[in-house]
Amino acid sequence: MKKLISLSALLLMICLSVGAQTKTVAVLGDSYSTFEGAIPEGNAIWYFKQNNPNLTDVNSVEQTWWTLLARQKGWKLGMNNSYSGSTICNTGYNKDDYSDRSFTKRMDNLGENPDVILIFGATNDSWAHSPIGEFKYENITKEDLWSFRPAMAYMLGWMKEHYGKSTIYFLLNDGLSADVTESSKTICEHYGVKCIELQGIAKKAGHPSVKGMQQIAEQVGQVIE
Repeated sequence: MKKLISLSALLLMICLSVGAQTKTVAVLGDSYSTFEGAIPEGNAIWYFKQNNPNLTDVNSVEQTWWTLLARQKGWKLGMNNSYSGSTICNTGYNKDDYSDRSFTKRMDNLGENPDVILIFGATNDSWAHSPIGEFKYENITKEDLWSFRPAMAYMLGWMKEHYGKSTIYFLLNDGLSADVTESSKTICEHYGVKCIELQGIAKKAGHPSVKGMQQIAEQVGQVIE
């Protein structure tokens, strides 16, 4: 009887241990991280269940980079707050006001205490030619958030403070402007956030294809042990 009780207790401990090791991952992103039904209602979408073959061959959430990565790592998917076309700063395409969709606007809605946060941004800041601004890490004002560098710094600083138990990674797209690329790496280094530079991602209409999604998952997975 004692042996049976000990075995039961051991099995219970193993189950609890496995459950405790399951990490929750949250995503803050732009079009590359969207999929119909996988992001908050009202956020603009690039990837749909009924895909436009001229734009993408991705037609299932199972093909997305974050789903592939989560499966690879054994993570539980939490909040994915991604918005197609969004910039990190408040200045969008044609200098339009993107303060309703910017990363700094959405960064406080990533669920409660995710173990891992993956930020995949800066692509639209580069493509939209948003103001680059100056490096600024203190006393950042609302006016500063209309430029990329101070907005990026504000975002990472705020997230490091408010998601103190989370491990944060920044995914950096390939093919962006030198200013945005180098600034992203510099600001990540300042805040101690690992910047994962993607290389040679296969794309269609400027967005990851099925192959590109697999490449992103593989490259990110190699960095995150």
